[in-house]
Amino acid sequence: MRVRPASPADAEPLRTAVSRAREATVFDDIAGPLFDVSAAGVREAAAGADCRFLMEDEDGPVGVALAHPDPDGAEAELLALWVHPEHAGEGVTEELLSRVGSSLAERDIRTLRTAVPADEPSVREFYRSHGFSKREVRRGPEGTEAIVVIDVDAL
Repeated sequence: MRVRPASPADAEPLRTAVSRAREATVFDDIAGPLFDVSAAGVREAAAGADCRFLMEDEDGPVGVALAHPDPDGAEAELLALWVHPEHAGEGVTEELLSRVGSSLAERDIRTLRTAVPADEPSVREFYRSHGFSKREVRRGPEGTEAIVVIDVDAL
């Protein structure tokens, strides 16, 4: 498997991979806002992320990570993290997060954050097991969510 920077041109292969994995959305894994997994929706998300990586094997995409720095450059938000279920436990998540962390560190961004639903302990545990810690709990339009963060050097 190889990791490379993702581009809007990866939209159709990524949409196909997600569809074949029978996932409803790329964002289900991190419980962020739902987004359109049509080719146009994926293309728009990839274009809007300054930090984007795609892992693929000979059959196509097996994982993607998209992050975007805040306007003040102090932190970045993890917008999407998706790994094909057949590749769970193969280090895809770790490699994608490591690439995101390195890319952000090169820009002097020290913290990566994401939101997870307060009522989904398995998602919270996933991020905890990858080194994220809870910063705060907030109520939003999608319900109560925990904001979890990690120092990019820990990725």
